[in-house]
Amino acid sequence: MVSPTTPSTEAFDPATATIAIVTYNRSSLLARLLESIEHMDPKPGHIVIVDNASVDDTGEVVESYRERLAPSALVYRRLDTNTGGSGGFSEGMRIAYELGSTWIWLMDDDVEVIPDGLAKMGKWAPRFKSIQGRRYDYDGSEFYWQYRIAERMGIPIPFAPAGFDESGYKPMNSGCFEGMFIHRDIVREIGLPDPRFFIYWDDQLYGWLASRKTQSVIVNEFVLRRTREIKQWDMGIRHLNASSNAYRYYIMRNRAIIKRYYRALGVYNPVLFGLGTFMTFCKELIRLVFVERTIRGTSNLFRGLRDGREISKDPSWKPMAPLTDQPAA
Repeated sequence: MVSPTTPSTEAFDPATATIAIVTYNRSSLLARLLESIEHMDPKPGHIVIVDNASVDDTGEVVESYRERLAPSALVYRRLDTNTGGSGGFSEGMRIAYELGSTWIWLMDDDVEVIPDGLAKMGKWAPRFKSIQGRRYDYDGSEFYWQYRIAERMGIPIPFAPAGFDESGYKPMNSGCFEGMFIHRDIVREIGLPDPRFFIYWDDQLYGWLASRKTQSVIVNEFVLRRTREIKQWDMGIRHLNASSNAYRYYIMRNRAIIKRYYRALGVYNPVLFGLGTFMTFCKELIRLVFVERTIRGTSNLFRGLRDGREISKDPSWKPMAPLTDQPAA
């Protein structure tokens, strides 16, 4: 059990923060995000853009913003292959860490930053080292993010309270790379995000690992706005987004990676984790029927389970290793 973080006496310096963005073939969305960063006040010290081998004009879009964002602040890294969101965020965090960043703010390319977003996050930096802000959805509504997981089952708790009390924050034991704001001390202890996930569950696991090292919180600060509309089933405060065959596959396959971490850290319960896997499978069936109005795609769930068994039996598998400290570049 992690004890509450002792408040720091060190004031937050925006120049020590790095925004790390992962993008893939969505240059128009990336341009909107970079436009919003240009109008931030204050701005971060660095903006790292990891391009997952895009074949559109992403590189040209990035270069068009270099002078507007300050040439020394913008770091563009185009990967040779598409490593998925997981590989992209792992690389983005590695670059930010090696730049000597004290704070690393992760985000996808389909959001824009509220102008004073960094100031809002920085307000909490003296108290906590793993912070999640809030975001507006595409239609301007308040997005509800499932900030707690049932640890032994390894699944989000959909009925965790949405409201905040006067403290302005709530403890969390999960994470979301669409807005995770994390201190380099925690990154050093738990290592980089695991690129083997490719997509899905990577940020939830990383947030859970962070919560084992420090008091992780979600704060009542709106700092991002989604700029891409996603088909979803509205259930009031809660909602269920549309998915894809690739997501369905990795949702089930990556349960095996979570299981390997749980085993390595001594929290694996086969009955409860198996129940979590069964509930995840059922949730994806519900998503197919009620959001996508089809029953096609179930084969990808079974493929994921099958390939996950190979990961479970791999004798060479190990968790991501802690990092050594890096001087500021």
